[in-house]
Amino acid sequence: MVSGKSSIKLNIEGLKISYGDHVALKGASLEVRENEIFGIIGPAGAGKTSFLRAINRMDEMTPGMKVEGKLEFNGKDVSEWRNLYALRSRIGVVFPLPVGLPMSIYENVAFAAKLRGVKGRDDLDEVVERCLTRAALWDEVKDRLDSLGSLLSGGQQQRLTIARALSQEPELLLLDEFSIAVDPVTTMRIEEVLKTLRKEMTIVLVTNLVQQARRLADRTALFLAGEVVEVGKTKKLFSGEAQDQRTTDYIEGRFG
Repeated sequence: MVSGKSSIKLNIEGLKISYGDHVALKGASLEVRENEIFGIIGPAGAGKTSFLRAINRMDEMTPGMKVEGKLEFNGKDVSEWRNLYALRSRIGVVFPLPVGLPMSIYENVAFAAKLRGVKGRDDLDEVVERCLTRAALWDEVKDRLDSLGSLLSGGQQQRLTIARALSQEPELLLLDEFSIAVDPVTTMRIEEVLKTLRKEMTIVLVTNLVQQARRLADRTALFLAGEVVEVGKTKKLFSGEAQDQRTTDYIEGRFG
């Protein structure tokens, strides 16, 4: 777990996200620290996914989505990044349903590495093997790297998506319900990888599995009906020391 004072990777103040007349997140304020796993829990419709989309400026690709307030990445508001690719190259994203590129398993992972200037075959091979290993997929696909990624099973495609995100060498990794399409054994393997990745990057983990947040997150936030109810050290929240009764009620399964 993160200890001591860490620098701030994300600073959010008064963040409002809306889709037309529907407000998905209203006035959210929180900080995400460097080299921590920051967990976000809460029921469906709480604004969790919209929050991740705002970080990566996906409002520019989503009709009707509007983002207001302060959302700083490394001290600079994401809206001020002129080069959107430069921003997104530093932020890896994995959403619940895998979306593979229409190319081979190898190229799915090598693509981002090529964009950031890796050219030699040996170097690309190393990136592909390292990222597939981290995503707990290498042993299953190492003999068929030239096969289409779309031919993999759903769980394997999700792990391929994780490997592709890692190949960007991001500073910030956003995971939205990554384990929905993954079996429990593989989920545990990926969780072990995430614990080691904390040393290299900051991770924001949205999960509907409260025990997953308990296992992984240094700090956890509860989102509820578009509001950030509470942010605190995970150990305290899960030890009955939450400041808001709704946090305890959600963690103990009284609603959700």
